[in-house]
Amino acid sequence: MAAAADLQPVMPVLSQAYEHATGVKLVVSFGSSSTLATQILDGAPMDIFLAADFTYPEKIVAGGLADGTAPVAYAKGTLVLWARKDSGLLPLSIETLIDPRVKTVAIANELHAPYGRAAAAALRKMKMYDTVAPHLVVGENIAQTAQFVESGNAQLGLISLTAASTDHFKEIGTYVLVPTSQYPEILQYAVVMKNSDRRADAHAFLDWLLTPAVQANWSKLGLGAVK
Repeated sequence: MAAAADLQPVMPVLSQAYEHATGVKLVVSFGSSSTLATQILDGAPMDIFLAADFTYPEKIVAGGLADGTAPVAYAKGTLVLWARKDSGLLPLSIETLIDPRVKTVAIANELHAPYGRAAAAALRKMKMYDTVAPHLVVGENIAQTAQFVESGNAQLGLISLTAASTDHFKEIGTYVLVPTSQYPEILQYAVVMKNSDRRADAHAFLDWLLTPAVQANWSKLGLGAVK
């Protein structure tokens, strides 16, 4: 399985639940949606691709590698502003981004990572981009971006709610939601590979993700339901 980096905190929970329910073990490779799509188009042997947007799985469909005519939405992503509790910048608010004390802000690469694209769009719409741009520390994907701010290499981070919702991040930091009106909806899509010899298993897993029981639990993992 190829999975977008925002799913890194989520997949251990899903994998354990799915293996317990079906006996099927998931082997997951994480990366930015762009990088994973490129690898698949270059022939990487994947059974299913869980992306963080529509664009990259659609490229798999357009490349004739998908078992289907369109990607399938499985979750919604949420963007947050996160800081360590010892950052000296609390109480945290969106306006903290333009606080003169802030010299480093972690963001995912908007050219490769859907969460980075959403973060850059939010900064532009909130008329903060020009102020924040000189301070940006760019991660290749949203997981690396979260690592930058978690380690203290950045004072603030525009990261996924999936990362901010983990016990570790809640223990050492705090977050505020970026208003969803300020960035395009992060609707996350999946495709099953046409040439996979585990195609039936891949479809079964995707069907499981769309069951009411799993969709109802997305909020505990920092995602939103699509069904």
